[in-house]
Amino acid sequence: MTQTLGKSLELFFIDGRPDGILTAEVFNWTGHVLMTPRTRIADALKRDEAAHTGVYLLLGERDGEPLAYVGESDNIRKRITQHDVQKDWWETAVLVTTSANNLNKAHVRYLEARLVAKAKEVGRVPLDNGTAPAAMGLTESARANMEAFLDYLWMVLPALRIDMFLQHAKPKGAASVAATVASGPVFELVNKKHGLHARASLIDGEFVVLEGSTARLTWASAAQNQHSYAHMRDDLEKAGILSPQGPVCVFTASYAFSSPSAAAAIVNGRPANGRIEWHVPGTQQTYHAWEAANLAAQVPSDEDFE
Repeated sequence: MTQTLGKSLELFFIDGRPDGILTAEVFNWTGHVLMTPRTRIADALKRDEAAHTGVYLLLGERDGEPLAYVGESDNIRKRITQHDVQKDWWETAVLVTTSANNLNKAHVRYLEARLVAKAKEVGRVPLDNGTAPAAMGLTESARANMEAFLDYLWMVLPALRIDMFLQHAKPKGAASVAATVASGPVFELVNKKHGLHARASLIDGEFVVLEGSTARLTWASAAQNQHSYAHMRDDLEKAGILSPQGPVCVFTASYAFSSPSAAAAIVNGRPANGRIEWHVPGTQQTYHAWEAANLAAQVPSDEDFE
């Protein structure tokens, strides 16, 4: 059995403020990430790495909806200076380069194409890009190197609260989902009043509602339409994860939520305490009770150390 090794992410807050300019690096990774608010863009672009070859993200909102742009350049400083004039909606810039400036034009075109494709696949944040670039011009070994580079980037960006590349929908027939469901634990939420039956499982630390589960057709209260879970539900419908079918919505794919309560809210169409609404099938044991029992069974007590 292969042991998964942890990785150390180093964040450096250049001006000593959590909302200012920061850099992110991982030990033994050649990549370098510089993140800056637009209000500090002049200071950020003075740094040496801003003139390196790399890819960049512009993040912000337009008409109250999130928006992003993915680009590449052999001189990011020059390209973002142009965007500062041409694009007025972005509020944050993320520059991805290498400390030794050893990416070339073919490398960053490949990275740009993969980032655009991944963002569109996930569908969480629309892109301001006009056309999707093609990933081309690299040898097999160079593509492998860039995929390894991206593996680190997929980890670093969510750590910076950039989740537009984070895939919560699980592929149909995913082996990890099938294996976990077969071995348990599986939980269910039954709402007889609205004819709902949802199943979920803990997979790699995420609470995953399983494909085929049903959810309420609409959000329950117009007065709560501004609730964050109401917006999440709208996003899931737009992405096709929730599909209206008769009197209910059906999960067309297994989907990972941050908590049992988030999952219960989407299923019930209202805020809900998922720790008591999810149960072990065929019993009255709530998720809360199951978690407490599981914790007691696995975590050593103080007496074990005496």
